[in-house]
Amino acid sequence: MATTRELDAFEDGLIEGFAQHPVLANIRLLPDGDFAAVLLQRRFLSLAFTPSYDLAIDLLNDEAGRRIARVILREEYPDSNGHTPSHREDMTHDLRLLGIPRTSLAGSRPTAATQKAITDTLDLIAEAGAEDDADLRLLTLLRFWGEVLVSVEYGRLWERMEPLLTHDGGNRSRFYYPHHLHDAKAHPLAAVSLLSTTHSDRLALRLSELLAREESTAGFRETEERALELKVSFYDQFLPALERAPDPV
Repeated sequence: MATTRELDAFEDGLIEGFAQHPVLANIRLLPDGDFAAVLLQRRFLSLAFTPSYDLAIDLLNDEAGRRIARVILREEYPDSNGHTPSHREDMTHDLRLLGIPRTSLAGSRPTAATQKAITDTLDLIAEAGAEDDADLRLLTLLRFWGEVLVSVEYGRLWERMEPLLTHDGGNRSRFYYPHHLHDAKAHPLAAVSLLSTTHSDRLALRLSELLAREESTAGFRETEERALELKVSFYDQFLPALERAPDPV
């Protein structure tokens, strides 16, 4: 069976490949209208985050993994009294600061590619939950699809957002930059500990324990590859926008 070091190398290769997706790697070159379109469509994936977590929690048998997932899900709504904005509201806050008006939010609809990305995500969660190694696959999916790759996405998007969301040395982002930080893979699978604080590493701690029990890591690898395919297919819909981008200086 592969060691955690080998799995980290496999995973890091997927992460690097995703970061080099043409749309993400050239996000600073996209015309303003196309960049806004990316953000508006990406918003629908973010709206699907909580039902995806709920579905995975329903299918998890592992109580320790379920508790971690519950905590992460509840952090999306940090104030039970309704005085603190949810993470979805924080996203809208950032979008407005980026110059996307409420009329654009109201008028946007998910494209066919975006709808497919959402449906395929729910299908993948359901399929993972039906496997013999369901707990391993589900925690792998929550961590890699819902946290690690999200951090990569938002890190790339931040390259374009930073000049607009920072002022006099202050960072005004309430959603994209904080999620880039707290969703990140901060430590290798073999080095996570109880002191790890990012969402990815909290899930990785339990995931590494499950991996140690499994005879095969095929479920881990397959799940990560399919999660990456979901992300790539979403951004592929914006490849034509690169033809409208100016040549880099």
